[in-house]
Amino acid sequence: MLKYIGKRLLHLLIILVAVSFITFLLMYISPGDPARKKLTSGGSIAVSEELLEKTRREMGLDRPFLVQYGSWLSGVVKGDLGNSYKDGLPVSAKLSKGLGYTLTLSLSSLVLALAVSLPLSILTAVKKNTPADYIFRFLSFIGNSLPNFLISVLLMYFLCVKARLLPVIAENSFKGLLLPTLALAIPLSGRFLRQFRAEILEQLGKSYVSGAAARGVRSYYILISNVLHNALPGILTVIGLSVGTLLGGSVVIETIFRWPGLGKLVMDSITARDYPVIQGFVLFAAVVYVLINLVTDLLHRKIDPRIARQEGRV
Repeated sequence: MLKYIGKRLLHLLIILVAVSFITFLLMYISPGDPARKKLTSGGSIAVSEELLEKTRREMGLDRPFLVQYGSWLSGVVKGDLGNSYKDGLPVSAKLSKGLGYTLTLSLSSLVLALAVSLPLSILTAVKKNTPADYIFRFLSFIGNSLPNFLISVLLMYFLCVKARLLPVIAENSFKGLLLPTLALAIPLSGRFLRQFRAEILEQLGKSYVSGAAARGVRSYYILISNVLHNALPGILTVIGLSVGTLLGGSVVIETIFRWPGLGKLVMDSITARDYPVIQGFVLFAAVVYVLINLVTDLLHRKIDPRIARQEGRV
């Protein structure tokens, strides 16, 4: 197990170096001048060339690409992601502040989506091709096909403008959290229901289910102890990928509802050409995706020891 974890962590290091290099290169060749953006952000229009060159030198933008990348990467190794071009604050501090809000929104959306989709996926799989199955599958198709921004607008219109039950702009409170949570949980529930149902149906079609039923084993015992247990690896994979997406930053939802998480932070940084924050965010998102995949694989090996044995024979 330790050898496996060490190998995956080595892969993580290679991926992070590649992602950081590509991100830094894209920021370097992108149009626009961060120095000019910084000087004109306060409303000033006329900027002299002398002041512009001085600002570029202070920001380190006058150095060659590889020198800039090497300096930034050496700082990352030491835990320093640099300072924001916009306000001079440390990038790590800005990411840490936004991470708390994104974690809150992501976990609330995930819990709500699981609470809705898991029981319904079991129901639709057991009651396959019944009216209940058709109705919930139809609703899941609608929820999964609607874009996030449209769901957000509809929720704002009906729950905020018409019913006046929730605030339009998300506040740091339970009521302020509800609307962005619903906007994320609705499409997530539709996706979960379809994929969980497929995993459960695959197990229900296996011969061990009919064999256990023929021996007189109760249906609910077969479903809980066997079917769900064997479908768990596939379910965990779907959940793991969704967690990575949520923690990577729900950019659209956080921007619409003004939720001060990582998604809104990176959108504001793109507008301001705040490259250190964008690079730090991309690096963080890559770490999250790879670590969640590692945790998911480890859980697979724990649930099904045959995976480790098969890898040992290869």
